[in-house]
Amino acid sequence: MRRLFPVTDEVTDEVTDRTALTADGGWSLDALADAYAYPQDQKVWLRANMVSSLDGAAQHDGRSRPISSETDMRIFGTLRALADVVVVGAETVRLEGYRPARARDAFAERRKAAGQGPAAAIAVVSASLDLDFSLPLFVSPLVPTLVLTGATAPLERVRAAREAGAEVLVAGDGGRVEPAKAVQALAERGLTRQLTEGGPRLLAQFVAAGVLDELCLTVSPMLTAGRAQRIADGPGPEVPDRFALASILEEDGFLYTRYRRNPVEK
Repeated sequence: MRRLFPVTDEVTDEVTDRTALTADGGWSLDALADAYAYPQDQKVWLRANMVSSLDGAAQHDGRSRPISSETDMRIFGTLRALADVVVVGAETVRLEGYRPARARDAFAERRKAAGQGPAAAIAVVSASLDLDFSLPLFVSPLVPTLVLTGATAPLERVRAAREAGAEVLVAGDGGRVEPAKAVQALAERGLTRQLTEGGPRLLAQFVAAGVLDELCLTVSPMLTAGRAQRIADGPGPEVPDRFALASILEEDGFLYTRYRRNPVEK
């Protein structure tokens, strides 16, 4: 892995501490955690983590894994380990077979020092609550799974969610979840380091609402063609939302980029 941006004089594959490298010369989990640390000067921070092919596809055959890589999955795990909560859409839960986040020894001390629990909570966004509440995500998580829904969600589905052990949070006055209220509802529970992993419809809602602070985007050196969704698929803002490049890492042709909202706009 080498850092392409930011650099001072030249492109480098070195990290500050050589002991932060693995035996094969890759970056350790600690080094990745330092590179992707949440900003310390923000009370609430919502970042997204997505992967895209060269021709703009967020998936292949309905899943993101075929266009990913081992390093992308290491970063995926690192971002989860840094977050208080992982926010996902109901369709992604159904398609990707989501499971609860797990505690990882490599991040235990870091999470303890940050005042975090053993693992991130999973928060599922669903207006209809059309979910299988018998899945491990709901009945056997290390941290109780949250369900974000609207005020008019079907009461029988709300009861089913709660009976399964999930905590239901209302984040919308009508029949849908409002992105800004979802972010606020989680923050009010102390879950301020927020991460969304999709899907594309949910990310589009966060973008349109102007509540996304950071995009961690892996650009995969693959072409998929077909009719797969983009990383954000849905109505957008009237004016494109400009972000600033924060960093680029590269390995085996994959680009691991981070873009952040302009601090002036925050």
